[in-house]
This record gives sequence, structure tokens and C-alpha cells, in this order.
Amino acid sequence: MDTVVSRDGTVIAYERTGEGPAVVLVGGALSSRETAAPLASQLAGPVAAVSYDRRGRGDSGDTDPYAVAREVEDLAAVVEAVGGSARVLGYSSGAALALEAAAEGVPITHLALYEPPYIVDESRPPVPPDYLDRLTSLLRAGRRGDAVALFFTEAAAMPADALDQLRRSPLWEVGEALAHTLPYDATIMAESTRGDTFPPRLFGDVHVRTLVLDGGASPAWMHRAAQAVADALPLGQRRTLEGQTHRVDPEVLAPVLLDFFAVEEAFGA
Repeated sequence: MDTVVSRDGTVIAYERTGEGPAVVLVGGALSSRETAAPLASQLAGPVAAVSYDRRGRGDSGDTDPYAVAREVEDLAAVVEAVGGSARVLGYSSGAALALEAAAEGVPITHLALYEPPYIVDESRPPVPPDYLDRLTSLLRAGRRGDAVALFFTEAAAMPADALDQLRRSPLWEVGEALAHTLPYDATIMAESTRGDTFPPRLFGDVHVRTLVLDGGASPAWMHRAAQAVADALPLGQRRTLEGQTHRVDPEVLAPVLLDFFAVEEAFGA
């Protein structure tokens, strides 16, 4: 593990797996750099896969008040630390964060986005306007499990039976440990989950070659979001990974990313 100090003084922990040009992995809600480890191990070789703990998670610090701009600065600091520019994969709400960073001029050479959870039409209900307030209230009351449940039901639109299964899995304990960061992801997505504000203002400013990915077995609203994002980006394209869901198999995703990042061609690896 290495660390870098972000612009506001927050220490951000990151880990590099393998040698070669850097690919920075930006996780979504309830994830840490440990979550990215299986994908990092699949990517390592032609590239150095760089996973990091977003602020408030794992070995990274945190500084109040929260702002999306601070997370953009965190990503910029990691990119600078691993070479000054990088290819970037953003997953779920981490994809929205990566897009924000690209629009702000963080030196991203290629951008891959897996299922950014924008709500672009009526194919699923919008996130209620009081979602962030209720989430914050639950966390202030120490009801971390209820906050996680609220996230999965209202933000992620998870069916009740799937939520019941998740509660009985080891992943639930991991989610509760990171529940305090759920308002961060809610803030990142706030302008783009009401169903009437797409495309976000920043899309036209992202002149970076971008691959938007979705899973063939994911819900219809994810497919529509992926297509809408690809259409809205000046250099966007879309690819669907057949049989995959929001929890994509790293063994399926890794070769697609390496092909898009054109590592062999660009670096002779």
C-alpha cells in the first residue's frame, strides 16, 4: 500500500498491482480497494492496476465537509502519483465520479464506465427527492443496516427477495462497515437520478475516448442508461457483456478493458 495527500490534506491509500501503464479503478458505493482486488489481479501484467480507497473508506482519511470536488481531487492525486496520466475504469457511481473528473480536466487518456446508474427515462422509478435526507438521518441514529437497506431498495432498485439474500451473506457486514459513505455516492448521483435531468451538464465537456459497458443480464434501465451515456459523450461507444449483471465477473471484464485500452499496441507489451 502507498498513500498520497489530496489537495485538502486528506490521505488517500492506493495499491498498485503489476507493472506497466497505470489503469486506475474507481469503485462505487460500499466498495473499497479490496473490492477491486479480483479485477486488479486479472488486469495486472500488461498494465499496473491501481485500486484506491475513496475518502472515508479503508485506509484513506476523510475531511469534512464532503464535496464531490474533493473526490475529484483525490482521483487527480492518485493519477499524478502513478504517472501523471492514466487510463481509468469507473464502476457504478464511481463511473459518474470518473466522468466528473474527466470533465474537470484530470489527465485521463481512456475512460471505461461500467453501468453508471443514471436514470434516463421511466424504465425505473426515480430516486425519491428525500432519499439523501433519510439516509443521513438513519446514519446519525446509528442505524447502519437500515441505511444500507435504503440504498439497495431505493437507489439501486434491488428487489425485496434479492435484498433478503444479501442480508444473509457476508457482504452485508462489509456494507454496514462502509455505510457512512453512502451519502457521498448519493451526492455524486443526486442530479442524475430523478429521471428528468439527463444528460448531465458535464457530458459534452468529456472529449476522452470512452467505452460504456453494461451487463446483458442487468435490468432494462441499466441498458438504457448505458446507451444514453454513450450517445451523449462526444467520443462514446457502448458494449454489452452477455450474461453479466451489475456484479460483473472480473475474468469477463478484464480482457475487454485491455482491448479497449489498447495496451499491447500502445506499449508493445
